[in-house]
Amino acid sequence: MYKKQMKFQRVICLLSLAASALIFIYALGMMTDLFDMLYTMIPDPTDPDSAKVAGAMIYYDMQGFNRQLLRGSIGLILLSCLLFITNTQVRRKYYIGNYVAVALNAVANVAMAVWAHGQIAAFKTQYLTTVDFAQLQRRLSRAGTYTDSTFWFDVHYFVFAVALVVVVLLILNVLWKKRLMNEETSLIEAGKAARA
Repeated sequence: MYKKQMKFQRVICLLSLAASALIFIYALGMMTDLFDMLYTMIPDPTDPDSAKVAGAMIYYDMQGFNRQLLRGSIGLILLSCLLFITNTQVRRKYYIGNYVAVALNAVANVAMAVWAHGQIAAFKTQYLTTVDFAQLQRRLSRAGTYTDSTFWFDVHYFVFAVALVVVVLLILNVLWKKRLMNEETSLIEAGKAARA
């Protein structure tokens, strides 16, 4: 039983790292469509009235959030590495460091998912309600960069769902590990009692 559980914990630790990397990649790609469409529509970012298309300032409005998301994703990667530093992926018995590493990963991923969802939902609403898509399409029709897709806003559901599934699996792994450790301890104690 321990062999299956140890294989499972190794896979979960790798999945945690992969989920954090996915959030990092999402943070890098999130502004791609907005950059292609809106960057040239704002000649002077310090003057919102200089925008050639109504609502184009959302590109600059999102910069701070995107920077925080990128930094947060790097933090999640480092926390996932903490699982490996504490040998959570190979340790037969868990110690306090293993529990702390799992707890930090779980709390950070859940906090990041809740915070990011709130921000992204608000920016999506701003994007859909303030950008003048008809005017934007007229200006970008020759360049071929126009899209009214909300793909980068919507894909966050998948990205953070992966992170939350990994959190659930990390917690299930800890519970499974705890049960096996308790069973092993009771068997050792029963063996000692039988010898005495």
